[in-house]
Amino acid sequence: MRVNREIRVPQVRVISDTGEQIGLMATRDAMRMAEEKGLDLVEIVPAASPPVCKIMDYGKYRYDQTKREKESKKASHQVKVKEIKFKPNINENDLQTKLRQTRDFLAKGYKVKVSCMFRGREMIHTEIGERLVQKVIDDLDDVAAVEAPLKLFGRFYTVVLAPSLKKKK
Repeated sequence: MRVNREIRVPQVRVISDTGEQIGLMATRDAMRMAEEKGLDLVEIVPAASPPVCKIMDYGKYRYDQTKREKESKKASHQVKVKEIKFKPNINENDLQTKLRQTRDFLAKGYKVKVSCMFRGREMIHTEIGERLVQKVIDDLDDVAAVEAPLKLFGRFYTVVLAPSLKKKK
C-alpha cells in the first residue's frame, strides 16, 4: 500500500475517515485535507482508474490488520502427525502397548502414521508385515479412519490413520 507522498498519480477518488465518498480530487488537495485532520492518505484500490484513496490513521490500520492476522492463525488448527513403528516379528504384548499408545494419539486428535519396518532378510516375507499393519487397522477401526492407503515404500509398509468421527462404544 502506498501512503501519503508515495502516491504519485495526479487525481484520486477520495473516501473520508467517516466512510463517505468525497469524490475526485487532486492528490495534493487530498493530502492537505488528510494532514489537516492529522491522518494519512492511504491508497486502498490502486488498480482502479483513478485510484481510490482513504483518509485514515495508517498506524492504527496496520495494527488492526496484524491483530486480525494473529487471530486467524490462532483459529486455524495445525494437525500434527505422530508415527508408530512396528517390526514384523513384534511380540503380542508389545503390539498391544503400541496399539494403546496409538489410541491415545487418535483420541487427542493427532493423525498417526503406522509403519512396519523390515530389516535384512525380513524383506523376503513382506506379507507378514502387511498382515500386521492390516491387523492394526482392524483393531483401531472403532476410533480411526484410513486416510492414506497401505503402501510399501522401500523397507516400510505405511498407512496414515486419522481420528474417526465415530465414538468408542
